[in-house]
Amino acid sequence: VQLQASGGGLVQAGGSLSLSCAASGGTFSGYVMAWFRQVSGKERQFVAYITRGGGITLYGNSVKGRFTISRDNTMVALQMNGLTPEDTAVYYCGAGRFETWSHEAYHYWGQGTLVTVSS
Repeated sequence: VQLQASGGGLVQAGGSLSLSCAASGGTFSGYVMAWFRQVSGKERQFVAYITRGGGITLYGNSVKGRFTISRDNTMVALQMNGLTPEDTAVYYCGAGRFETWSHEAYHYWGQGTLVTVSS
């Protein structure tokens, strides 16, 4: 499956952004979808995942209550509210077979989209 992420940009602290990840070339419904983020020099950090049917979601502690992951037949989205400078990172969408917060379990990745939050 090929993934194409979009929606990043520059936003002021307290603002909102919505990321999208469009899937093609595979059976999208067969994958757990997740968002991770990465700051240069640091490990890829779990943000959220959503199960195949969309019925279960899990969030990292640092984004819980502020971010919302959702999906439809061809894409997964991440609505980000209450952004802070600590949310600045490159955001990646991933597709995998297992419901896990470990980036190692996701085998397909989008190209990343940069989110910058100014103070």
